[in-house]
Amino acid sequence: MSALEHTAAMAYVHVEKVVRPEPSLMLGATLLKWYDIAPDDEPVPLAVRALARRCLRDANKAGTLDLGDALGFVILHRCAGEFYFLLVSTWRNENELWETVWAKSGENDVLFRPWPDEGTHRPTFCVWELAAVGHERQAWSDYLVSARDEAAKRRYLASCYDGIA
Repeated sequence: MSALEHTAAMAYVHVEKVVRPEPSLMLGATLLKWYDIAPDDEPVPLAVRALARRCLRDANKAGTLDLGDALGFVILHRCAGEFYFLLVSTWRNENELWETVWAKSGENDVLFRPWPDEGTHRPTFCVWELAAVGHERQAWSDYLVSARDEAAKRRYLASCYDGIA
């Protein structure tokens, strides 16, 4: 089956989700904007967001999540039901986006954990996450062509996507 035949035969039904900015998170010397992504009628529960933040803080404190001294963003995505991706992205080497992927699958999974890194060709961002990532790309590009001073950093941190994905 060719790619064109496969794509046409998909039974997948696409739903609209909403991207909502939430308060930023400081991890050591790294400052991260925060986005929740979920269907409008099934937002990310406050307890799940609090757990995600705690897991990131604990990993940073333990030294298992070393993001250095960076700016970036987090996406907490309610994928389907009780499955969540937690995507931590930082800007490095001026123009590169680096990513750490964690997940939580259902109520029995009590913590967010690193997502297995298998194979040479693996997923990055889904169509909903790309709404926030696209905004962040533009916001970072604006920062790069600025004076890169404290005011420019504050403009970057204040610029968040809020809307339909």
